[in-house]
Amino acid sequence: METLTTITPKFQVHIPVSIRKKIGLKKHGRALIRAEKKKIIIEPMKSDFLSLAGKYKVKNPIPAEKIRDYIDYADGKR
Repeated sequence: METLTTITPKFQVHIPVSIRKKIGLKKHGRALIRAEKKKIIIEPMKSDFLSLAGKYKVKNPIPAEKIRDYIDYADGKR
């Protein structure tokens, strides 16, 4: 499959709908891109919960045994 697209002055490329459907790209996200000779290969990365492991750091972790001390029960719902 071939289609024509434009490269912006900032080297951004629009991936046409027909190509996105063919490779299974359904929404924005990360993709693996590599060059082979004079070809550019783009592969969508599978997003799963475990891929987020270690991405976010907690500045002041709350010990599990003290979590109830940090819950606001003012609204009366439990």
